[in-house]
Amino acid sequence: MYDLSLLKEKLQQINDALSRIEKRSSAVKAPADFMKTDANQDKLDAIAMLLIAIGESFKKIDKETEGSFLKKYPEIDWKGVIGVRHVLAHDYFDIDVEEIYKICKQDIPVLRKVISRMLSEMK
Repeated sequence: MYDLSLLKEKLQQINDALSRIEKRSSAVKAPADFMKTDANQDKLDAIAMLLIAIGESFKKIDKETEGSFLKKYPEIDWKGVIGVRHVLAHDYFDIDVEEIYKICKQDIPVLRKVISRMLSEMK
């Protein structure tokens, strides 16, 4: 059995990281915006690092719960979430800004809703 308090703590850390991604990407209106200024490139770098950390955290959660926890939430492509970490960590200089933009604008809000549900169900 996994430690429920540690799981909640990890989920809250992930949720905080997702919130920071939403904040950093809020002014980005198109994928190309990430490359327009040094400040936006810094935002892209920060977002990529947070996505790596999030993917690694979910990978650990899946391992620690022996695959039993994440499968309760099939609306998320967990293999994809974890896979983003792998791609960013190993192919960093080939970041696809369109994919990062899509993740920021479409996937992150859905993931945050699921994490909120996870946390509320753990109370």
